[in-house]
Amino acid sequence: MGLDAAHGLLACPVCAGTLTVAAPTASCPAGHAFDVAKQGHLNLLGAAQPANADTVAMVEARERVLASGAFDAMDAAVARRAAGCRTVLDVGGGTGHHLARLLDALPEARGVSLDVSVPAARRAARAHERAASIVADAWGPLPLRPRRFDLVTCLFAPRNMAEFARVLAEGGLLLVVTPDPAHLAAVRERHGLLGIEEGKDDRLLRTASGLFQAVGRHRVRSPLTADAALVRDLIAMGPNAFHGVPDDIEPIETEVAVSVWLFRSLSRV
Repeated sequence: MGLDAAHGLLACPVCAGTLTVAAPTASCPAGHAFDVAKQGHLNLLGAAQPANADTVAMVEARERVLASGAFDAMDAAVARRAAGCRTVLDVGGGTGHHLARLLDALPEARGVSLDVSVPAARRAARAHERAASIVADAWGPLPLRPRRFDLVTCLFAPRNMAEFARVLAEGGLLLVVTPDPAHLAAVRERHGLLGIEEGKDDRLLRTASGLFQAVGRHRVRSPLTADAALVRDLIAMGPNAFHGVPDDIEPIETEVAVSVWLFRSLSRV
């Protein structure tokens, strides 16, 4: 299915008209056209990807970490709360792994993986037959039609709450995953990595206010025994990679510790 999974969901990033994919292009009624990449993704960014977008090396490290099963408990927790959803948007979708696991649990659903990284989008294009891969900036207007999605997922990704509310159908569900203080704490402490921001939970609730109703929070704890290679990839897959990966890496006992937040979109006049 590939980009066909996004049929009726995409909007032109220039004029917001309905975007129709007919390979090798996607176009709107106003005549704006965009080439479909040979790898199967559609780039609607309209500019070069930013310097902080995931690189090829970061994407490869993330693929290895996710293949290890380190985040399987988190994916299962998200899937349990998505029952009945038919159209899914995964913002900051990366390699498409998390969306693919969710679609496996939702056999009637289709989804869009949106990420600003072209290397990530290339992987996401082949992550699942019912997933479309789109390159776009999560902080800007999303190239998506309004009120078309039952579910938006945002796992460790930028939270553009106003746009999430716009693309969600009335009563639609937003699932946000954030790291808790214990998340990979042993790795962060041993290697002096970026910490978890203070007050992040309050900020999340403030940004959701007026657009969403908070309906639940589920904490996921999953012990993780990581060999040296996995520890290296845990560091190399995230923003710490831009500061270099340490050489003195050893196996470590740590845990995946996250919160799965549930929000319901409010009625709009």
